[in-house]
Amino acid sequence: MHDQRPSTGPSNFDRNDLPAELRDRALLPGDDGYAAETRTFNLRADVRPGVVIAAASARDVQAAVRLAAARNAPIAAMATGHAVQPVPIGPDAVLVSTRALQEVTVDAGARTARIEAGVLWGQAVAEITKYGLAPLNGASPGVGVVGFVLAGGHSPTLGRAHGYAADHVNRIQVVTADGELRTVTAGSDPELFFGLRGGKGNFGIVTAVEIALFPVTTLYGGSLIFPAGSARTVLNAYREWVETVPETMSSSVALLRLPDAPVLPEPLRGQQVVSVRISCTDPAERGAALVEPLRAVATPIMDLVREMPYADCASIHSDPVDPAAVQERGGLLRELTAETVDALLAVAEAAVAPPDLLEVRHLGGAFARQPRVPNAISYRAAAFTLFMANIGGTAGAEEIDAAQAAAIERLRPWCTGYSLLSFMSDVDGVERGYRPEVYRELVSLKRRVDPANLFRLNHNIRPDV
Repeated sequence: MHDQRPSTGPSNFDRNDLPAELRDRALLPGDDGYAAETRTFNLRADVRPGVVIAAASARDVQAAVRLAAARNAPIAAMATGHAVQPVPIGPDAVLVSTRALQEVTVDAGARTARIEAGVLWGQAVAEITKYGLAPLNGASPGVGVVGFVLAGGHSPTLGRAHGYAADHVNRIQVVTADGELRTVTAGSDPELFFGLRGGKGNFGIVTAVEIALFPVTTLYGGSLIFPAGSARTVLNAYREWVETVPETMSSSVALLRLPDAPVLPEPLRGQQVVSVRISCTDPAERGAALVEPLRAVATPIMDLVREMPYADCASIHSDPVDPAAVQERGGLLRELTAETVDALLAVAEAAVAPPDLLEVRHLGGAFARQPRVPNAISYRAAAFTLFMANIGGTAGAEEIDAAQAAAIERLRPWCTGYSLLSFMSDVDGVERGYRPEVYRELVSLKRRVDPANLFRLNHNIRPDV
């Protein structure tokens, strides 16, 4: 078993000892460009690798993996650093930066897109929507496509209509621990194809994915923002409303503590609010009729729900675009009752380190159905996602972690026991991301494709359990 803690001290790598093919792509601590290539969106991440390979091609990724294998060094890949980094990346590690892998190729006739590992959702959506098509993208335009897909990919815009992003992957280009570049499909390697879609970064470094697209050009979407004083009324109305909506309606509700920042509209600065996020693929008239019951429960501060081009979908959640120190935790709810609402409101008003964001997203619909080609996603019976985040602020990391753990404990009576892979914070809790039989399959796959556990700087599925 490998110890997941990185060694301390200077880099374990010397430029003169690196393979010639990597020297022009390698950055060591102190080199110009090292800070830029190790920059993370989440400033709480501890990313200080012994060497960074700024990959310009899949061949560079292959060389980096072979270097790690020769040194028995852990290796990880990073495009944006949005995701939770569960263990530090230290001076004994190789980090592959995929930021330069930027190609998006759309086949409008086949309704597919091939997307490389450095591409962000904002870039991908802008390119894909030129063809009158839409992907199963995330809420934030700054999140990397590949990392999102490997974690399953919960789309808040089209997910209830079509399922998880991982359900609609046709092929994956991946460098495995032996340094080979493989194109993996359901036919070429069913076990690896199963594990990559939901197994995150445990089985190799993915350099590109081919995903299915959908003929969606507009949404009836946006947010209804209510004052915090109406939170109980809005949350209870929301939990009843979701029982009535079709699969064409994806939505979420969030309790927010907003900063007093000029980037926000004046009525929202420094306020606590409740925001209902709407994304409906029905025509605007039908969407407006579906949303009307929510509009009637209280007077919103702002009503931003409208017909919009799909290209504007990031405005629905309006996620932060600047790097910040974010500490997050998530779970899955089997139901949303009046008692759950009471618990959510208590969590939002905690005396110590209350969350800046406490969000519940509606699942069901296509999220609940197995795809034609099965994958590792295990929590299809869940009714809602649960996500909380503390962003910056004065509280320390340990204090926030304790407060978030207490919040999950308070909500445990309504939780499924599984964790949402995208927001899993506990390095020792990876088993909670999968049904037991799926986890056993993933361990077996790990033993086959990465027996030395090179890809272990993650929510690690160990080959030796």
